[in-house]
Amino acid sequence: VMMINGWSGSGGDAFPYYFRKTGLGPLVGTRTLGGLIGISGNPGLIDGGYITAPGYAFWNSHGKWEIEGHGVDPDYEVEDLPANIKDSQDPQLDKAIEVITDQLDKNPPAEPKRPQYEDRSGAG
Repeated sequence: VMMINGWSGSGGDAFPYYFRKTGLGPLVGTRTLGGLIGISGNPGLIDGGYITAPGYAFWNSHGKWEIEGHGVDPDYEVEDLPANIKDSQDPQLDKAIEVITDQLDKNPPAEPKRPQYEDRSGAG
């Protein structure tokens, strides 16, 4: 389970996108920022200021913009409201724990078999 929200941008947009795309698990929270187009170092201006222009972009294998301007939607939408924070509650974390616990109950991880110890009595 990965928790996401609108403060997640750039790598915080890309990481949940790939997390979902590779089937690692569900996303819990709110939609990410949707700011994945990147900028790089541009020369400074004479007065010490600078300007930036997008130089990197992200599109999918079908030639469509993806993430940029929209973000990544969660599988389980849970708002993180100021009143919850004030009352020391974290409904996003609670939902993430609920989801992962449910998944582990339904699909418990396989316990690896321990191998037999090798006979190393003759090893120098």
